[in-house]
Amino acid sequence: MTTQFKLAAALILSGLIVAGCQKPAEKAQAPAAPAVQPTASVDVYPFTIGALQAVALKDGDLVLDNAKGQSPWADNAGVAEVLRPTGDTKIHLSIQPLLIRGDDKVVLIDTGAGGGMGTQGKLSASLAAAGVQPGQVTDILISHGHGDHVGGLVKNDALVFPNATIRMSAAEWTALQADAEQAALIPIITPRVETFEPGAQVTPSITAVSLQGHTPGHTGYEIVSGQDRLLYFGDALHSSVISVERPDFVNAWDFNSEAAVATRLALLGRGATQTLRVYGVHFPFPGLGTFRRQADGFVWVPESAPAQP
Repeated sequence: MTTQFKLAAALILSGLIVAGCQKPAEKAQAPAAPAVQPTASVDVYPFTIGALQAVALKDGDLVLDNAKGQSPWADNAGVAEVLRPTGDTKIHLSIQPLLIRGDDKVVLIDTGAGGGMGTQGKLSASLAAAGVQPGQVTDILISHGHGDHVGGLVKNDALVFPNATIRMSAAEWTALQADAEQAALIPIITPRVETFEPGAQVTPSITAVSLQGHTPGHTGYEIVSGQDRLLYFGDALHSSVISVERPDFVNAWDFNSEAAVATRLALLGRGATQTLRVYGVHFPFPGLGTFRRQADGFVWVPESAPAQP
């Protein structure tokens, strides 16, 4: 790792630790969110963040060969070595948007792939199983404009969540409008889009966190209620094995590789130092857990998940 990478990571880590340690502004405690009553489904995972009700919502899976033209990591031999202890030769990336209820809001963070990119398009059924109809969603927070995060916004040329304000960083909205692959999406969502700057308080309990490198305006979301907090880190890390154990591996999906590596190192350092609860949208379902230092690196420690059938 270059000295420049280490310095950049140290600077980002310092900023993330300061942000994570700051006491939230004093305000009246929000009333407890209405209890979510999910039906029996392996594709929903309810949990709490203080007084907030949260649900991991399965949308689908991406399964990639560790080969040129398939994997975003060019070092196929290095990836094979990292995967060897898992007993698997393929790269598995889950997709699970996050639902947050509280503060008189129903918030959805990212919207999955909408059945595109070879995925199963489970979000609608998962949302219904969580006891929420699309029209009840008040706010959609977008981490970035890739298809597996904005693909669920529109179906049959109409908004899937007709009453929701769609929020994303100003830099990401600019990049999304210039993305030819998303040209059909833009005129449909434009009337509902509101942008923000890094560090903005996007809801009473959720703060936008700039996580540079993956896309021009890539954003995570830190959710705080009482003494509890959770960081949704979007695509700052993709794989719970490769991205965590070898954060220095260059990922072709990143807009700025140097910044992305520095961001990964900073997140891992903060997570392990603070024992911060985090949410990986592409980590094994339900994506909840923490990072732990191991030898000279890091490992992912998942929370318990429901038994799969």
